[in-house]
Amino acid sequence: MQILALPASGALAYDELCAKITGWELSEERRRMTEDAQPGPRGELTTRTLAMPADANPSGDIFGGWVLSQMDIAGGIAAGQRSQGRVATVAIDAMSFIRPVYVGDILCVYTDVERVGRTSMTIHLEAWALRKRIGERVKVTDGRFTFVAIDDDGRPREIPAASGELDD
Repeated sequence: MQILALPASGALAYDELCAKITGWELSEERRRMTEDAQPGPRGELTTRTLAMPADANPSGDIFGGWVLSQMDIAGGIAAGQRSQGRVATVAIDAMSFIRPVYVGDILCVYTDVERVGRTSMTIHLEAWALRKRIGERVKVTDGRFTFVAIDDDGRPREIPAASGELDD
């Protein structure tokens, strides 16, 4: 009886173990696909939008500005809920376009409140595409946006403490 040492956790380690047990060769393509595997989205699902032909360039890729707009909408929803009122985008601190979005993909935007100050907050955003509405889920964009809470006159206002937070 042969005893195999279990490899480290992860999809590649599992594939390598299965290849040892069966005696099959692990293809380079499968190895690359597994190494490129991504963990799931960070944060809460905030918006889901179908990418339509009107949002695409002549090559069929969705415009980056459309993706940025969807992320700004999702970030505004998360910031507005956290601040319990109106907010305005004041900065896009980071933005990375990782993969293209195609017509027919569902763009899912996830949000995570990273930092809350007296009048502003930073939201981490990730956009993931469901290919052809039901297929593979891939991370396409991530970014960090800063929002400021504003009053009815458009002036900065204090963000209320979240339940469970202590006032200083």
